[in-house]
Amino acid sequence: MDTAEEASDYDAMDHREVNARFCADLAAFVAARGVRLGRVLDVGTGTALIPIELCTRAPAVTVDALDLAEHMLALARRNVERAGLASRIALHKADAKRSGFAERSFSAVVSNSIVHHIPEPAGVLAEMWRLVAPGGVLFVRDLARPDSAARVDELCDQYAPRVTEGDAETRAMHDRQRALFAASLHAALTADEVRAMLAPLGIAGDAVTLTSDRHWTLSCARP
Repeated sequence: MDTAEEASDYDAMDHREVNARFCADLAAFVAARGVRLGRVLDVGTGTALIPIELCTRAPAVTVDALDLAEHMLALARRNVERAGLASRIALHKADAKRSGFAERSFSAVVSNSIVHHIPEPAGVLAEMWRLVAPGGVLFVRDLARPDSAARVDELCDQYAPRVTEGDAETRAMHDRQRALFAASLHAALTADEVRAMLAPLGIAGDAVTLTSDRHWTLSCARP
């Protein structure tokens, strides 16, 4: 997803509820384990909406946010500046499988809806786990692949319904957003596939749970 049009369409979607839920669930998970968030890594940050939400909620948090898509990062820079958070959110163009960060250097490594974009995603899960400090947490959420094309259509109708009103440009944008959502659902992993990728890392299968009608969540802490 690295064209200007795709980045703009993504940024125009209303992610507020999903991002708020992600950050609230992360906060509940770390609170239950007595983890104090400090330096956080957001993998596949897109337009930096998760880091902005995190920093707004937690004044002590700083975020390193990485993405490989330059058009996404361009919008991320704009969003971070508008939020007045440039001193707390550092943006990096980097491969999620080879981040370049030192081993075990983050109190939390988080990611929202990037895994399905990455070929051979076991590599990025391993890299994220490598970066979690002792006592820190890994918190990853992504789409769960439906069991049929019909179910994909149902989810698209619910969360990205077709728009028949408005001007042609607006309708076209909504059509592109729906197509992106459908493609993401088809490309997503099942919870069992994620568990199989985590087993070699020593992460128990029960760390992955289905947390909505379209998402799985990985939440675990490093001893």
